[in-house]
Amino acid sequence: MAEMDTVARVEAYEEIRQLAARYAVAIDSRDLDMLVGLFVDDVRVGRDQQGRPALRQFFDDSLRQIGVSILNVGTHVIEVDDEDHATGLVYCNGEIQDGDRWIHQAIPYRDVYERRHGRWFFVRRVHELWYGAEVGVNPLGLPPADWPAHHDGMGTVPGTFSTWQEFWDQTGGDHGSSA
Repeated sequence: MAEMDTVARVEAYEEIRQLAARYAVAIDSRDLDMLVGLFVDDVRVGRDQQGRPALRQFFDDSLRQIGVSILNVGTHVIEVDDEDHATGLVYCNGEIQDGDRWIHQAIPYRDVYERRHGRWFFVRRVHELWYGAEVGVNPLGLPPADWPAHHDGMGTVPGTFSTWQEFWDQTGGDHGSSA
C-alpha cells in the first residue's frame, strides 16, 4: 500500500470533518435527503436491512420520536488507513427536546469512512452516550427573543429550515418550531 501524500491526507481529513458537520446540520434541519446521502449507498441498517431507503426510514422513525435537536460537533480524531479507508471518533454535545423536557447529551460517535468515486462517506456510525441529563429550563417554553432586540428567549430556528417544516408537515406537527 502506497503512502498518501500530505495534500491528499489533509484533503481526506477536511472532507471527513465535513461529513460530521453535515450530519449534525442534516439531523437538526431534518433534511433526510442530505442525511442519507452522507452514507455509502449499500449502508447496513440494523441486522437485516441495507441501503439508503432503509436508512431514510430508520432516521424518519427515529427523528419523529424527538422535537428540536441541536448537535454541536467538537473533537474529531481521524485515522486515515489508506486513500479510501478511515476511522474516526467524534465528540458531540447534543441538546434534544423530549416532549416537555430538554435534555443535554454528551455523545461520542465511532465512525467508519470510505471514499467512493472520489468522495468520502460514512460506512458506519455508532452513536454512544456518556450521559444524558434533563436541563432545568426548557428553552422552548421561553417567550420570543425577537433577536437581535433581546439576547434571551426563543429564536426562529429550526423553523427557518425549509426541510424542518416539510418533515413535520407530513404528520401535521411542528415540534417546537417557532417560525
